Amino acid sequence: MSFKNKKVWITGASSGIGEALAYAFAREGAALVLSARNAKELERVKANCVGAAAIDIVLLDIGDHKAVFSTVKTTLERLGGSVDILVNNAGLSQRSLTRETAFSVDEQMISVNLLGTIAMTKAVLPTMLAQKSGQIVAISSIMGKLGAPLRSSYAAAKHGLHGFFDTLRAETHGDGLRILMVCPGYVKTNISLNALTADGKAQGTMDAATDNGFTPEEVAKRILSAIRSEKEELIVAAGRERLAVYLKRFMPSLLSIMVRRATTT
Repeated sequence: MSFKNKKVWITGASSGIGEALAYAFAREGAALVLSARNAKELERVKANCVGAAAIDIVLLDIGDHKAVFSTVKTTLERLGGSVDILVNNAGLSQRSLTRETAFSVDEQMISVNLLGTIAMTKAVLPTMLAQKSGQIVAISSIMGKLGAPLRSSYAAAKHGLHGFFDTLRAETHGDGLRILMVCPGYVKTNISLNALTADGKAQGTMDAATDNGFTPEEVAKRILSAIRSEKEELIVAAGRERLAVYLKRFMPSLLSIMVRRATTT
């Protein structure tokens, strides 16, 4: 698959995996739509996108679901009414015990990570169905496969993504759509710095495991390769994280013991 001149919309494009994907698609000659809440950071990313056929910046908070639908509508009208690839990357993480977490934090986790992604997908879906082609990439997590302490609502939202997109894949396969679920483990991004704690405040510190994780560039490289190969799922993890995915499927009781004994940050 060539990405040259393909219209690629990336949410959460101002940092981390989204930023790395912007650069990777730009090098392939794609036409980019970059979305996030931070205009200054989006402009910085745009300035560093070498080789892109075109770059549009669209300020967007996917937690504002009504704004998602209206913004996508006006953007598509301006860009000619179609998107070839949608990358649902925007999201928030969590670092708090379930019993201590305010329900407002649970609501925010679901609103952004699950419902925001669903809203973005539904806003773009009609154009993909009309053109009988399209690629949707959903950045889930290893937490979409299993649960671990301090991430109850984050894991719930990511689990929900799998149910939604597995269903959508089955419903639209004959319409020319392809859906890729990406399940990263630890990736060296700002995700732990921005993770919400029990009262909704950002954690503000970098987890050691996150700091030692995959680079966003490596994850982006694997995602482009998975799209080309028309994969349905991509797991980017090593060591105990990758082992945990298989234990969850084949030896869930053993995994439960390991998770209880593990030190989670």
